[in-house]
Amino acid sequence: MRTRVGRVVACTLVALGCLGCEEVEQVQDRFRDLTPHEAYQESLSAAGLSETALGRDWLSAGRESVESAASIELPFEEEGFITAEDPGAQAFRIRVGRGQKLSATITLESQDDARVFVDLFRVPASEGDPFRPVLSLDSLPGSFVHEPWRGGEYVLRLQPELLRGGRYRVSLRLDAQLAFPVEGHGVLAIQSPFGVARDGGRRSHHGVDIFARRGTPVLATSAGTINRVDVTNLGGKVVWLRDPVRNANIYFAHLDSQYVANGDRVEVGDTVGFVGNTGNARTTPPHLHFGMYRRGEGPVDPDPFLRPPGGTLMPMLEDLDRLGSWVRATDDGIRLREAPGPRGEVLRDLDRHTAVRVLGASGQFFRVRLPDGAFGYVAARLTAPVTEPVGTRRVASATPVHAAPALAAPAVDRVESGRDLPVLGRFDGFLLVRLDDGRTGWLSEATAQQQ
Repeated sequence: MRTRVGRVVACTLVALGCLGCEEVEQVQDRFRDLTPHEAYQESLSAAGLSETALGRDWLSAGRESVESAASIELPFEEEGFITAEDPGAQAFRIRVGRGQKLSATITLESQDDARVFVDLFRVPASEGDPFRPVLSLDSLPGSFVHEPWRGGEYVLRLQPELLRGGRYRVSLRLDAQLAFPVEGHGVLAIQSPFGVARDGGRRSHHGVDIFARRGTPVLATSAGTINRVDVTNLGGKVVWLRDPVRNANIYFAHLDSQYVANGDRVEVGDTVGFVGNTGNARTTPPHLHFGMYRRGEGPVDPDPFLRPPGGTLMPMLEDLDRLGSWVRATDDGIRLREAPGPRGEVLRDLDRHTAVRVLGASGQFFRVRLPDGAFGYVAARLTAPVTEPVGTRRVASATPVHAAPALAAPAVDRVESGRDLPVLGRFDGFLLVRLDDGRTGWLSEATAQQQ
């Protein structure tokens, strides 16, 4: 017997049946279970931690990382740090096209056996609507595959629990949702696309034609059940495969012969028949007519579901020793980008000797945090470690050295007039200096004389 909530959900979804998928999903969100991340937020609130400064910083970091996620191109791999003492999160904005599937592997090395929340959100179509959680994990290492029926943008967020951190590695790639149906062939064998006119324009082509030699094995593109093996005037010898993952029926036509029977269970790559030219294809060279149908949508262009996405994974930097350390820009005009690679949007230009902290590495780029809290990517080859000073400054009068480049930041030490301090970097009117005991801090340029 249905529960009251179940009846409410069912009735509401029926009422929204004429609206788009976005509205239906928003209604579903109101009745779904909490994600592990959301449940952890509830536990922080129950313990009175959500109103502490540290708790507010953790919640803010999770929210802001989603809203300002770096737009990346796949395949993608990044290795980096999330520090325990500084509540943080890392997020990536990803485009998944129709017919593609997203595969992700995430690991975290931590001395504290930290709990880590991994959330995949769908970006809403309308600005102002909430990000919709579609998949959540709370233990690592972890892997998942997400196969949306329709394309769209997604945000993947990685955030350890409060006061936990570690070294993470994220690997993301896109693949075609379906395996190719003709053995030994690929998309170059598709010579007649979806939607072209047939019979003098009286109908359109509800599939793609894949040309191959007669007798070439035709393969199951996904796991499922054979729900029809038949001979028709139009398709000749045909096989229908029910694909439960995509809620679709897959159609193989013009076969020379069939190799399955009704009710057979098949896996990806199993032979279902052999290429021929039966039915209305008798006057054409042997080929497979491959179609895809979905209830409520009718024929669907199968090409995006078969076509492997492009893109090449950038080789990772061989030397990752700078992760977690400070580096400085080696010249003026070095660009801080939203995403790794030369096509990443330029956020700002960095002055020479600007000091940044390396939090991650992707390909030949470092993901860095500026002293003012801004994030971005810089080409690793355009940075240098801050181990050797770029000069010295003499303190004109007794003055504090701050924990951050701001006069309101706490003082880590106070130096006397006439002291010479090695300069390691600079930012926004402040110098990153090294103290006698090896610690670093920020000195206002206005209080120092160049030596």
